[in-house]
Amino acid sequence: MDADVERDIDADVGTGVGTDVRGVPTGPAGGGIMALSLPYQVAAAVALAVVGVFVCVHLAMVFLHVAPSNTLTKRHGQAVDDWIYPEFEQNWKLFAPNPLQQNVSVEVRAEVVAGDGRRTTGWIDLTAQDAEAIRHNPLPSHTQQNELRRAVDFYLNSHSDDDRPNGTRGHLSEEYMRRIAMLRLDGLPSLDGADVRRVQLRAVTRPVPAPRWSTEKNDVTPSYRDLPWWKVTVADLPDGAARSRADAAGPSRGEAGR
Repeated sequence: MDADVERDIDADVGTGVGTDVRGVPTGPAGGGIMALSLPYQVAAAVALAVVGVFVCVHLAMVFLHVAPSNTLTKRHGQAVDDWIYPEFEQNWKLFAPNPLQQNVSVEVRAEVVAGDGRRTTGWIDLTAQDAEAIRHNPLPSHTQQNELRRAVDFYLNSHSDDDRPNGTRGHLSEEYMRRIAMLRLDGLPSLDGADVRRVQLRAVTRPVPAPRWSTEKNDVTPSYRDLPWWKVTVADLPDGAARSRADAAGPSRGEAGR
């Protein structure tokens, strides 16, 4: 082998620079971050460090959220809750000794006034609407997954067993439920533009049947909790906030001068 060629090969090996069949340098030998130029190496290292810090902080927050009460959670509990809710909520229901064995759905019916007089609609399954929107959707919205469940929990926790509101929160939960119902009823073809005067919601609890391979026998008869009929106000309508502000502002100058 020619001495000059041997020197070139030794130089390539020593510097980590390779050559193609034409003898053109191909860059540093090796792969990964080290194959990048120095500025890109710095950028990649910073990005990895940021991701690593975020992952560590997130894992620490989740641990503090599910851990028993301790000094850190007592002092920084609000910061932990702000990080976790609403997207990263955790609970132990999946691993509890008795996991949830019931399906709870929310239904609504309305008393409407149309050209054919006053009538009451059939029950409309709002939970089924959410389930249909979530099914086969890789990124369902938080509203579709939790709005109804949270609204029902809010109502039940702020009312007595005979549906008496416990203070201001009870009245707020009723308004919240009415407005959710009106948002879902708005534009339904079955209503055909009828004027909704009252709404009623109910919670339907259906026990999950035992699997076919199990010898367990359980009653799968659904149970119902009917909430009171609520009169629909202007503020409950989907455009109620704007209409309420317009009413509060009073008539316009042209109308006032008539």
